[in-house]
This record gives sequence, structure tokens and C-alpha cells, in this order.
Amino acid sequence: MGDEGSVRVDLWIWSVRLLKTRSMATTACRAGHVRVNDERAKPSTAVRAGDVVRLRHDGRERIVVVQKIVRKRVGAPAAQECLIDQSPPPPPREALIPIGRRERGAGRPTKRDRRELERVLDRYRILNEPPKDD
Repeated sequence: MGDEGSVRVDLWIWSVRLLKTRSMATTACRAGHVRVNDERAKPSTAVRAGDVVRLRHDGRERIVVVQKIVRKRVGAPAAQECLIDQSPPPPPREALIPIGRRERGAGRPTKRDRRELERVLDRYRILNEPPKDD
């Protein structure tokens, strides 16, 4: 890269510990889950200080502003200095989908149990669909 003040977005996301592995960061970019300044980002998109990076991961959107450019993975305290987190707070655990638990030894679910579970899962999918880009 010719410009010293920039770095690839997939490398930066991994370096500041937004995602666990570099391959996860690359896959997120290819899948369209990463935006830089409201533009869909390829893994090789250059990121500079002041850019806004949006990352959708695990049903949550992270919005961060690039403070420093890092090319190597840094520790958690140093990673916090490289970004400004403007993400909305995560939803409370109670708001997440209720996980049905069956009593141990209760046997297989009945047809009625299965239909109730499908009804709940369909509602959850409808509520949490990502917005469609047109």
C-alpha cells in the first residue's frame, strides 16, 4: 500500500479486536457486513483515521470511529485507544429469544411442541432480519 496513513479494513478490524480472527474479518467484508463511511467495504478497502466503520456481527451492529491506524494485533487496552465506540448498547438478555428448556427425561417433543417452537422462531426471524440494500 502506497499511503502510510491507511490500512486494509479487514486487517484493522482484526487488529483492534472487533473480530477474533482475520479470516472472520475478511468473510464479514465479503458478506457485506462491513461498511466504511456508509459504503459497502471489500476486505482491501483502505481505512484512515476519522473513518466510520460499521460492523454487523452476532445480531448486533458495532459503530466505531477510527482513531489510530494499527497493522498488527494489539492488546485490549491498546485497542481501545485506536477507536471510539459509538455502538448502541446491546439488548438486555431478557429481550433475546427465550430458549425453551425441556425437563430432563421428558422424551421427544410432541407435534404441538414443535409447532409452538416454529411459531416463536418465525417471529424472531422476522424481527431480526437485516435491512435489505437496494
